[in-house]
Amino acid sequence: MQGTDFGVRRDDWSQTRFEDAAVDEDLQPGQVLFRVDRFALTSNNISYASAGDMLDYWGFFPAHSFPANERWGRIPAMGYGDVIRSNHPDVPQGQRAFGFFPMSKQLVIQADRVTPGHYVDAAAHRAKHAPAYRQYSPVGGDPSYDEKQEDRTLLLRGLFMTSFLVDDSIADAGFHGAECFVIASASSKTAIALASLLSQRGRGPVIGLTSGRNHAFVERLGFYDQVLPYEDLKSIPADRPCVFVDHSGDGEVVNGVHHHLGEKLVHSCIVGATHWSAGARAPDLPGAEPAFFFAPGQIQKRSQEWGPQVLQEKLGDAWRSFRDGSQAWLHVRRGAGRSDVERVYREVLEGRATPDQGHVLSLHD
Repeated sequence: MQGTDFGVRRDDWSQTRFEDAAVDEDLQPGQVLFRVDRFALTSNNISYASAGDMLDYWGFFPAHSFPANERWGRIPAMGYGDVIRSNHPDVPQGQRAFGFFPMSKQLVIQADRVTPGHYVDAAAHRAKHAPAYRQYSPVGGDPSYDEKQEDRTLLLRGLFMTSFLVDDSIADAGFHGAECFVIASASSKTAIALASLLSQRGRGPVIGLTSGRNHAFVERLGFYDQVLPYEDLKSIPADRPCVFVDHSGDGEVVNGVHHHLGEKLVHSCIVGATHWSAGARAPDLPGAEPAFFFAPGQIQKRSQEWGPQVLQEKLGDAWRSFRDGSQAWLHVRRGAGRSDVERVYREVLEGRATPDQGHVLSLHD
């Protein structure tokens, strides 16, 4: 069987290429072959590339089909796949599952810890990754699954989980004593999800920082109490303790917020890097030291405290509410084939994608 992989140079994300590769259909015991049906491509995927070496996102799906002497990688994406061949007794052919897939046509995993609700890829190259990052969820075992909502699930579910966990960790820490919440890259879908959750807390105003181009869109969402362009960040009230959550990865923005709020900045959380080409943040900033948020750590904490079932119930209720509400502001755009994948990737990488659109793609024409 012939497959196709979309690759990105790990040291220069503007360089891309497609490689055709033979897929071995002679599966080993426990292996499962997926046809990657479709996947979402958003600024969140650029964040995976940005943190690719630090958190080993590049290690999810090794780029074996690319030249071994060059630093090519495959960026993970939230997708749906259909089992077209299985050598595991509890994973039937024809099963459809949600999870992380490469931007490719096929994927072989080593299925393990199989239950009706999920299983994990136990392949050696994924052994060091958190179970949440290598989990596949059959649609038949997912109580929140809605076939008509598949595209929105691809676009929003993974990032909503991150936002749910960020919101929960902030609340779990007593909001760090904050009475104000500042979110950078406020138009990104992960930021929108977090703003929707924080606004429901009623703990204090939620302030969004965004570009002038996206200002009107962010205001219309109704999740932010105040929306400021980046150049006006000094208008953030500095008379109360604040939490800062950065989705931009823009060092100039992070530096500006820290210097403006100073000791009033009681918690600084780094979640994403939508402005991946921006400069680095300065060392020894005033206020709380910036800390990268690691979602699997919060999953493990709440699974132990609440139990996995309660965690899934809380997450599921919040997710369905956000998913259904996204009908008002998110328009799904479908694409297929190499040219569409390449075009949308460049739009997202170069910051030309509009925040009111979500792209769902497939390498199958």
